[in-house]
Amino acid sequence: MLCNFKNCGGGWSPNGDDQQPWLQLDLQDRFKVTSIATQGRWGSSDWVTRYQLQYSDSGRTWRPYRQEDVIWTFIGNSDTDTVVQHKLPHSIRTRYMRLLPLEGSPKGGMGLRLEVYGCTYKSDVADFDGRSALLYRFNQKSTSTVKDVISLRFRSHQAEGVLVHGEGQRGDFLTLELQRGRLILHLNLDDAKPQSTGRSSSVMLGSLLDDHHWHSVQIERFNKHVNFTVDGHTQHFRCLGQEDTLEIDYELSFGGIPLPGKPGTFLHENFHGCIENLNYNGVNVIDMAKRRKPQIYTGNVTFSCSESSSVAVTFLSSTGSFLMLPADYSMESLSVRLQFRTWNQEGLLFSVPLSLDPDPINLLLQLSQARLLLSLSGGQQNSAQVLSGQNLNDGQWHSINREFSLCNLVLVVDVVFDLKDSKLGFSIVLGCPLFQCDFNCENPNKGYQGCLRLLFINNHPVDILQIQQETLSNYSQISFDVCNIQDRCLPILCEHSGQCIQSWDQFYCDCSGTGYTGATCHNSIYERSCEAFRKTGSQSSVFTIDLDGSGPLEHTQVNCTMAEDKVWTVVGHDHMRIIDIRGSTPRSPFVLIFNYTISPYHLRSLVTSSEHCQQEVIYRCRKSRLFDTWDGTPLSWWLDRDGVKRTYWGGFLPGVQQANDTGVLSYKDHLPLSEIAIGDTNRTNSQAELQIGPLRCYGDRFFWNSASFYQESSYLHFPTLQAELSVDISLFFKTSALSGVFLENLGVRDFIRLELSSPYTVNLTFDLGDGPVIITVQSPVALNDRQWHYIRAERNVKEASLQVDSLPLKLNEAPSERPYRLQLSSQLFVGGTASRQRGFLGCLRALIINGVTLDLYERAKTTPGVNSGCPGHCTSDSVCHNGGRCVEERSSYTCDCTQTAFDGPHCRTALAASFESGSSVLYTLQEPFSGILNEEARRSPAGFHDADVTKSQEKVSFGFLTHHVPALILTAHTLDQHYLAVMLTSNGSLQIQYLLNKEKGTEKFSPGSSSLADGRFHWVKINRKGQELFVQVKCILTCTVNITNITLNFSCPILFPVSGSDTTDKELVQAGLRGFIGCLSSVQFNQATPLKAALQNSQSPLVTVIGRLEASSCGTISSLNTLSNTHTHSDDSAKTDQGKDPLKKADQNDLALIGGVVAAVVFITLCVLAIIIHFLYRHRRTSAPSVITGKMHRPSMEHPPYRAALDLHKPNHDSKEYYI
Repeated sequence: MLCNFKNCGGGWSPNGDDQQPWLQLDLQDRFKVTSIATQGRWGSSDWVTRYQLQYSDSGRTWRPYRQEDVIWTFIGNSDTDTVVQHKLPHSIRTRYMRLLPLEGSPKGGMGLRLEVYGCTYKSDVADFDGRSALLYRFNQKSTSTVKDVISLRFRSHQAEGVLVHGEGQRGDFLTLELQRGRLILHLNLDDAKPQSTGRSSSVMLGSLLDDHHWHSVQIERFNKHVNFTVDGHTQHFRCLGQEDTLEIDYELSFGGIPLPGKPGTFLHENFHGCIENLNYNGVNVIDMAKRRKPQIYTGNVTFSCSESSSVAVTFLSSTGSFLMLPADYSMESLSVRLQFRTWNQEGLLFSVPLSLDPDPINLLLQLSQARLLLSLSGGQQNSAQVLSGQNLNDGQWHSINREFSLCNLVLVVDVVFDLKDSKLGFSIVLGCPLFQCDFNCENPNKGYQGCLRLLFINNHPVDILQIQQETLSNYSQISFDVCNIQDRCLPILCEHSGQCIQSWDQFYCDCSGTGYTGATCHNSIYERSCEAFRKTGSQSSVFTIDLDGSGPLEHTQVNCTMAEDKVWTVVGHDHMRIIDIRGSTPRSPFVLIFNYTISPYHLRSLVTSSEHCQQEVIYRCRKSRLFDTWDGTPLSWWLDRDGVKRTYWGGFLPGVQQANDTGVLSYKDHLPLSEIAIGDTNRTNSQAELQIGPLRCYGDRFFWNSASFYQESSYLHFPTLQAELSVDISLFFKTSALSGVFLENLGVRDFIRLELSSPYTVNLTFDLGDGPVIITVQSPVALNDRQWHYIRAERNVKEASLQVDSLPLKLNEAPSERPYRLQLSSQLFVGGTASRQRGFLGCLRALIINGVTLDLYERAKTTPGVNSGCPGHCTSDSVCHNGGRCVEERSSYTCDCTQTAFDGPHCRTALAASFESGSSVLYTLQEPFSGILNEEARRSPAGFHDADVTKSQEKVSFGFLTHHVPALILTAHTLDQHYLAVMLTSNGSLQIQYLLNKEKGTEKFSPGSSSLADGRFHWVKINRKGQELFVQVKCILTCTVNITNITLNFSCPILFPVSGSDTTDKELVQAGLRGFIGCLSSVQFNQATPLKAALQNSQSPLVTVIGRLEASSCGTISSLNTLSNTHTHSDDSAKTDQGKDPLKKADQNDLALIGGVVAAVVFITLCVLAIIIHFLYRHRRTSAPSVITGKMHRPSMEHPPYRAALDLHKPNHDSKEYYI
């Protein structure tokens, strides 16, 4: 106890002139502090409403108290007498404490009484000077352990050094070492040649561990399973090796790796710092060393921890931090030495005015693109610049030790520089405020933001603490005695292998090449199923899908076959052809293992989410049985996806053992086949042919998974949301109620809630423990209109967003210094709350959280007040096509096609128009549809220009038919003359152009070289999300590419512009002059449908039609969106090959053309043959009486007669199967 409230008098109050007041406590010894309490100053109106804590062992190097990796701000008092106590979530071990008041009483000022709670802390400490070590020698020659536990706490003076090492003669070894301020654990079990193979388990944890503060480490191993923990962050891994035991010979060393027989000689850089409470398998090693036990070799180790003499300062702001050092006008030369560490690429370290008139000359040392730039700025004769170093923004300490002369400027690393020709005295300004010029410093970029220490001017150390205490000292936004650097990329908060890039204040995620987008690479850029592609009007093709959206499964390629009434997802395997089987027995069967083109995890997810799946089995045989005819014993069998043996065959349900040789397996829980065994082809002349078709699935059984809530107190409950770092929620709802909670999940302090707060308002509310955050979307129309409405909400460590229907997305960016973990503990309430108040009345469906669809339908079966399903006519996603919205009527439904480029009762009628030479359509958008740079993005540090790209996107789709090239199909311009253009080049290939940065010029992308000006109808889809550009052409060619520097705010897309196109690209200008001659269909740009507006509402002020425009039917050909229901095995296998470059799909065009020609020739030949046969047949009837004869055929051994039993359950459309 430091101070009792009753006997401490008035308390503490800072000097009013103090810029950065703090109250420092000396506990006289190291204590384990567990709680702190404050009270206002007695007999006054002074108290502290908010404060922070720092702690130190030496009183010189301080560390801020953090919670959830954030510098924590404690809530103080609101009056004089009330005691506010905070129990620390994690205790601190310290001797000195500082309380930094941030805000005082609005009625008075700052003042407080303080009490600290804790207990004494004792530890065994050893100090290593970089040349010493502790060797723990075993009683035996070697030790072999199955389980190991090593724990210690360390404080390091440098970024490199070995803490623990042990090895055995058979190749076992264990090494724990610091590398660039991070801890690396190397562990290997009984690998005979670790050096030659390079095989070992290496795990890295922690960052910036050379900060002179204590860090805790624990290693727990059982067999090959290891838990490695640093400062509370644990990584689980399985180590390599042949055995489960760790064999270490002779000794275990701490502080270095000595050569055999030569203690004190090290192979790696040894540790410089302190270690305390070092325990190895229950043995207190430092305690044994202090008691001079013979098992321990001390090696010049001392048992008290030395303190560092360096004092660091932190420049908190890149725009306002500076520290002015006193000027000494008697100096004629200058040398500067210092160390710095930062994450920023740019920053002015210091400036020195050398001459004020007539031409001011300034010496500048700054970071420029993570390199040091020393420059003289001023008169032309004195201008000079020298660059040195690279990657200096890596967060490590870097030393500056330079020499320069005014007449002959030299910049050499580790050399002192002198300035002898300056006649005027100077002052030094570290950092510099951007908007103040009182100190004659120049700031061409940004001021410095980072840490400095060990500052020497002319070989004299600068006492930073004395400068802080001087009343006339001049500084701003500086933290003394502490380096507040933080590694914001640890732990890694970028998902799906996104790359983390950081500055001093924040981090960014580079999602290039991951297939995901968003602030943390959380959202997939691909659709979740083939059903989603059908809704957008796509044709059959090979598509990339992401089955679980933002979930852990990677995206994969499947074959999507669009039929009249179904969309089939087809997955092939490696045994699609007919297989001949002979000589197998039940004891030695012929076994075939199937490897599918997608992983088992993807297969399970596909089957689970589909309404129906099936797999065709064709078995033709002679003298081969599936079951023993006497007792029904299976002679052949197959294994399902879980490896369970199955003996039923096509057309029958599980448990029914009948030998139906050809049929369809359709019990979903067993699909797909993983293995098949045929065991009765060893008899004389017995033979079998086997063919297993691909897995074929259709339907999305979750899209209409729904529940109806008719009691306000009712709800559905599910397990706790896994939403600590990120969560995305999407659902559909319809209601007539005024308000209601869609879902809620609570924690001890944290919570998240999604609700309809009024007929026009949807709220997303969450609390991370520091106060609620509310994101609101206001709808211009009532949302309680008994129609389906869509909501998508997302929250991650960078931002939170909410979108309702097609209304603009509401985005809330998270501050960099605030808690970011959402810690929930209760069950998830859907349709209600834990208090059973404000429950939702209406229907919910398709509730998806983090890629997982919650089964509302099944859960509602056992919940009072909730019914499974929803009443109404919009109960199938197939009623409205191409993105049309189903609208409930009293006794029927209608399809709202407003937001689509289609028309008709079910939004299936494509709207097309014919364009002549000189025809064009201009359409002006009423509001921007793509992302706009916000203020935070404009302030992004250099090198982070891609960070804002993820916030912008556009979707473009259209169909066209033409013979003319070059042709400009579509352009979209921004107000600042950036543009997107889609054109056909002179050779007929499609080209997409982006002009995004006038300095870098136009970026061009050609998805293929084949000509599309062939008079056939082609469908094009362009989808850009951030830097990922997805293009689909002809439903055959599919590809994704990365583009850079995209920030588009499209305000006036122009279709087929006339010759006045404002661009300098010659090919684009030529295409613009020719315009487009042909047919264009179903044009959509985000939510805008320009061609539809031109055809149906040409009088609109948003539409301008130039030339002649006629409606056409080029986009309504039945083959565009519907293909035959049938399929062929060879076709499926070709389309589901995985791992090929999507661009190579263009080669199928030539094959399709050749196949078409061959098919035409065969068809004509068959027609001619049919005519001849018909003629001969009629001729025979007229010349002789017809005679019908029968003949018994015996089986031929050369061509055995195969039997193929038809499955009655096989779909009728299989009889329509044809081959080309």
